[in-house]
Amino acid sequence: MPYLLNLLYVLALFLAFPWLVWQSFRKGKYREGFAAKFLGRVPRRMSDRPCVWFHAVSVGEVNLLAPLLASLARQRPHWECVVSTTTMTGMALAKKKYPGQMVFYCPLDFSWAARTAMRRIRPDLLVLAETELWPNLIRAARETGARVALVNGRLSDGSFRGYRRLRPLVAWILRHIDLLAVQDETYAERFRRLGARPETMVVTGSMKFDGAQTDRNNPATERLRRLAGFAADDVVFLAGSTQDPEEEAALATFAALSDAWPNLRLVIVPRHPDRFEKVARLLDQSGLPWQRRTALNEDSARVDACGSGPRKRILLVDTVGELGAWWGTAHIAFVGGSFGNRGGQNMIEPAAYGAAVCFGPNTWNFRDIVAAMLDHQAAVVVHGPEELTQFVRRCLEEPAFAAGLAERARTLVASQLGATGRTVERLLPLVESRDALSESSLEGFHPNQPP
Repeated sequence: MPYLLNLLYVLALFLAFPWLVWQSFRKGKYREGFAAKFLGRVPRRMSDRPCVWFHAVSVGEVNLLAPLLASLARQRPHWECVVSTTTMTGMALAKKKYPGQMVFYCPLDFSWAARTAMRRIRPDLLVLAETELWPNLIRAARETGARVALVNGRLSDGSFRGYRRLRPLVAWILRHIDLLAVQDETYAERFRRLGARPETMVVTGSMKFDGAQTDRNNPATERLRRLAGFAADDVVFLAGSTQDPEEEAALATFAALSDAWPNLRLVIVPRHPDRFEKVARLLDQSGLPWQRRTALNEDSARVDACGSGPRKRILLVDTVGELGAWWGTAHIAFVGGSFGNRGGQNMIEPAAYGAAVCFGPNTWNFRDIVAAMLDHQAAVVVHGPEELTQFVRRCLEEPAFAAGLAERARTLVASQLGATGRTVERLLPLVESRDALSESSLEGFHPNQPP
């Protein structure tokens, strides 16, 4: 099977090569980490301490790991945790967020790259986030005696339908995972139907709730609030994780309401850094005063607070990794990626801070969370730019409506806490019992056996 998979991967790379070259030239993607990705030449781990290798694809998964890594550090401080990621933005955030851990690009799922990386890291446990089912990586881990776990597991309707077409391969992969910690019973049943062993399955809830900050006065948010020059009576409307054309919709909403509500402030946080300049041009064309996050400093904040010069009521956050803290400044929140085809972004963070939350209709990546929020009347779905303006106007005209949404959202998040603790309880025995792993646990991992 490894050879067949390698052949399929090479064919896929060949077919995608023109697009990859264009993305590399235009956006700078895929240039970093060649040796790690294609050859498995990740940093060599030198210690003999117990090791857990966490793989997080991009920014969302990197943030997801924070409470899990913190909990392990408290309970097993002598263990070594390393973090791999796939994207440039994920790598940048992981290095910033986890300076005490080894961070590297995960090898692509070629058998030789996965095996080389496993020999260099020598993990006791490989932990994959959400839906990262890479057969050669899992095989390489099990061949070296490492256990394998999937945490915060989920399977959307689309993914489930796609995996069913490959059920023999997916079942083979799932049979060799030691722990499947999934978000809810719906996902658990989908994994079972794909061939997962029932004894490896546990419903832990979503760790995304545990990772959310609830204190609006946390130091990071307080600093950003000062830098932006927000006054106590300002109403901050934040559009976060946006994609085209959501920034334009947020700007139109602000333009329609700003004259009637002079204390309304707009903060736009695009999802991807490569869109910062496009959004900047959009703001220039609007003719409205605006500023960049990267231009903010303590001196500019003091000037703004003193009223010197025109007050810039629109802020473009052109940095990576700060959205979580910016949500704490928001009174009204629009969660992006929900007007287009991305399937939504994490709406838990603004809910946890107690913002009045809205998002578009396309949120299938967070179907369970959206269902819970709507069931608890903790968020509102807006179906386009006009409804977004209507929602923000109602929040401004009816403070009790906004406050009710905010309180119900905060209460919902509080009721969901604890998934990280339940996950850690299941991960600890996998490392601590590794010495008892027998050769029988590798049964079925023969190099030439088909799935």
